[in-house]
Amino acid sequence: MSATPKPRPRRQPELALNIQYGFGAATPPSRARFGTWMRAALTRDAHITLRVVGAREARKLNHRYRHRDYATNVLTFVYSDGGPLEGDIAICAPVVAREARALGISREAHYAHLTVHGVLHLQGHDHQRTRDAERMERLETRILKALGYADPYQPTE
Repeated sequence: MSATPKPRPRRQPELALNIQYGFGAATPPSRARFGTWMRAALTRDAHITLRVVGAREARKLNHRYRHRDYATNVLTFVYSDGGPLEGDIAICAPVVAREARALGISREAHYAHLTVHGVLHLQGHDHQRTRDAERMERLETRILKALGYADPYQPTE
């Protein structure tokens, strides 16, 4: 009788995380919270700088790199997708607060969603085509559910 080999547990990717708080209004989530959300979305080792920014900085970044003249909620910049993944994520605190209020969810839940969203972009996920957007949304929903958050794409009651 031969024993069935046990599946090896998936190795948790290593995360080198640098967080910069460039905006001092409402208290953003802690480094530990951001790290938890990122690790839940990572499938490979990564060096990530996350910067929490104000509307002015978000607008400048969005204009310079995406040619859109408004402050957006999250921007992702990939520097290397070989070896450990390297990139930056910028999350705009005032936009997070405004969108969370409009959606009727907590700021923490929205930060979690945007962090996961940004990490997925770093790993090559995109939402330009409908099929890719649906795949990315399903993945975000699954990750957020595992973290204890509701589906960000379902309207709240």
